[in-house]
Amino acid sequence: MNAMDDLLGQFLAHIGVERGLAGSTVSAYAADIKKYVSWLSSRNLNKLNEVTSLDVEEYVAALDKAGESARSKARRLASVHEFHKFALMQGVVADDASARVKAPKAAGHLPDVLSVDEVSRLLDAAAMGGSRDPVVLRDKALLEFMYATGCRASEATGTDLNDIDFDERVVVLTGKGSKQRLVPLGEYALKALRRYISDGRPELEARAKGAKERRAVFLNKRGRRISRQSVWEAVKAAGERAHIDRPLHPHTLRHSFATHLIQGGADVRTVQELLGHASVTTTQIYTHVSPETLIETYLTAHPRAR
Repeated sequence: MNAMDDLLGQFLAHIGVERGLAGSTVSAYAADIKKYVSWLSSRNLNKLNEVTSLDVEEYVAALDKAGESARSKARRLASVHEFHKFALMQGVVADDASARVKAPKAAGHLPDVLSVDEVSRLLDAAAMGGSRDPVVLRDKALLEFMYATGCRASEATGTDLNDIDFDERVVVLTGKGSKQRLVPLGEYALKALRRYISDGRPELEARAKGAKERRAVFLNKRGRRISRQSVWEAVKAAGERAHIDRPLHPHTLRHSFATHLIQGGADVRTVQELLGHASVTTTQIYTHVSPETLIETYLTAHPRAR
């Protein structure tokens, strides 16, 4: 094992054990840095203290030539930054050669967002006219829960019964890096959850062969913890019944949750905490102004608009 591979092993152990990052996150770091180390090796740079800022800039340029998106390049560079910072902390290098290299700006785009009316139609469609079918009760509760909390699909599937406090009207969500956060639950979500847990979940749980699933809130048709694919299918099916004529995905509800909070007067820092974003920069995309609001403000405020 050469010096670079040894340093990489130490880094991965550091973020996995000492920082407690999730296994998937550690794997992503490993893939990014192995790609970087391989590129350095192709240029006969086998020790990190031989690497300069110019080398790091040329690596980013090489990613660009390979056709990687700005978002992908930014993620890979973020991994490189962490690797170099670790090397500096360990005394392997005298300075961080990557510190002055900035990520390329991604092309600005707005997230997919539903209007408040469209969300209402979607959630009403999920109920299928008040059906008592356990899967319908589950999907109604699931979508209400996701819009009420702005959770990721993985956070919804990972929620356990003891994570929800009906008296305090809150839920503990476990996000990226196993970080937990407390998020309020609105009355609509609480009502749908109570009905599903009392009238729908027991029937789904009874379908399980072998040991019963006692922990998970949301169960599939076989009585096991629901998958992210099933969450996507529930959102898609409700969207079709609501006649929303564009592709929907679980993150659409998360985007809509954040946007509607901002439009309702919530500050960005609060929304950041509710979403579980590590950086407020990620949350700031939700501060966009809708075209309708832009036009209305212009017509109202500009002295020669009419």
